[in-house]
Amino acid sequence: MEFRDSPEEAAFRQEVRDFLARELPKGLGRPGEEEELWDGIDRYGFYREWTKKLAQKGWIAPHWPKEYGGAGLTVMQQFILNEEFARARAPRPGGVGVNYAGPTIILFGSEEQKREHLPGILSGEVIWCQGFSEPEAGSDLASLKTRAERQGDYYLVNGQKIWTSGAQFAHRMILLARTDPDAPKHKGISYFLVDMRSPGITVRPLYNMAGAPGFNQVFFDNVKVPRKDLLGEENMGWYYATKTLDFERSSIGAAMAQQNVLEDIVAVVRDRKKAGAPPRREVLWGLADRAIEAQVARLLCYRVVTLQAKGLVPNYEASTAKLYASELAQRVARTGLKVLGLYGLLDRQRKAGPEAAANRWAPLRGRLMRNYLWSVAATIAGGTSEIQRNIIAVRGLSLPRD
Repeated sequence: MEFRDSPEEAAFRQEVRDFLARELPKGLGRPGEEEELWDGIDRYGFYREWTKKLAQKGWIAPHWPKEYGGAGLTVMQQFILNEEFARARAPRPGGVGVNYAGPTIILFGSEEQKREHLPGILSGEVIWCQGFSEPEAGSDLASLKTRAERQGDYYLVNGQKIWTSGAQFAHRMILLARTDPDAPKHKGISYFLVDMRSPGITVRPLYNMAGAPGFNQVFFDNVKVPRKDLLGEENMGWYYATKTLDFERSSIGAAMAQQNVLEDIVAVVRDRKKAGAPPRREVLWGLADRAIEAQVARLLCYRVVTLQAKGLVPNYEASTAKLYASELAQRVARTGLKVLGLYGLLDRQRKAGPEAAANRWAPLRGRLMRNYLWSVAATIAGGTSEIQRNIIAVRGLSLPRD
């Protein structure tokens, strides 16, 4: 496992740090400082300009080939970029369009599809969502039942998708649907690039514990999908889905995010100590444990990216990093609430005026409380902990299948 940057990698890391120091507003992503930062500033205007600056450097989709608007970065350069952005709490455009739809279109799409879809993904004007999971096809995705029946120049799609993040404002969807019900379940699936404005599509939000409509159910009722929106060959969708270019699977963003949360918790403890309320010993022990675990998560990420840099494909190593990082997120969140005590139940007051004074009673403006609620899904999203443990057991420890 490589711990040190090569001279070229060190130069690139410094380039990224210089860019962030020059272009990123101070205080972004930090409770208290962030609210003052946006006072009188056009938030959306900033993100538009930020996106333009990243696009000029090819950092919107750094893993894409240069001929398609990417930067063509090496695996280690991608890792460094993600690590430094996460450390600085800098916004990174991405999502389904940049990380999944675009790379898959580059690999398997026609030239017409590339011309139609790639520019909108890079500019951020076209938002994509992922239509894979179904109520009875989650971990066993190949059991999906959504049908796409070919009828002349279009496919007629009927079925349901669930846990579709961002579907409520997405313009396009990468959709897996069954086109041959008689074929073995992995061989009768096709991959579509669906216009979410098509008649017959209904999106219903699912509110999570944090009160946000992050997920959605999507229903297809006789939706006509033109043949031009079929990606590659019919019935090859499962192959395309598994080959979707995954630009960097080290989970370094998640590991650095936990270090950032720990910094916020430690800041609260220090402020209380200055105010005459020194922390209990068990609080310090808990923070020390989490700090060590955050470093372990970071090292697991380094192991994954080292394999990738050598041209190897991480398997159980990536599952180990994902499993550890997602469960660490829950431990950090619990530690944060223990530190805050009953104050950890408070959220920031979103209303302006006198009622906004309640913000002073919510440490970190309620960020740790919301982080705790969001962390519950960490061991489900992106592959459940059970699935990750199975992969580690079978592929990493050579244990027999259950």
